[in-house]
Amino acid sequence: MKFLCDVHISYKVCKFLEQYGHQAIHVNSILNKWFTEDSAICEYADENNNIVITKDEDFRATFLLKKKPKKLIRIILGNISNKTLTETILHCLPTIENLSENEYFFMEIGEEINIFYP
Repeated sequence: MKFLCDVHISYKVCKFLEQYGHQAIHVNSILNKWFTEDSAICEYADENNNIVITKDEDFRATFLLKKKPKKLIRIILGNISNKTLTETILHCLPTIENLSENEYFFMEIGEEINIFYP
């Protein structure tokens, strides 16, 4: 799988995903770095078949209204350690892998895991 981590997701998450055989880039490594607008992130992700990982609620609204980005994971666990976040993502990887076969999906990872399809 290919992931694009938004600005508030640690580089450590990218490295963690790479250790598990996935491609992962951080938005600060592409486009206009931390100045990149959400719409440009969505466009880049969709063009490159990336799954966006973010904490930003704006992406939720954009997905539900416009189906952009096509594949989205929103973390809603508040301020947690990178260790806890990577453990949570590891736990969710099989589900994410199954979802990635769909053209569109939105997954919220919080106290509960919610999955939305258009």
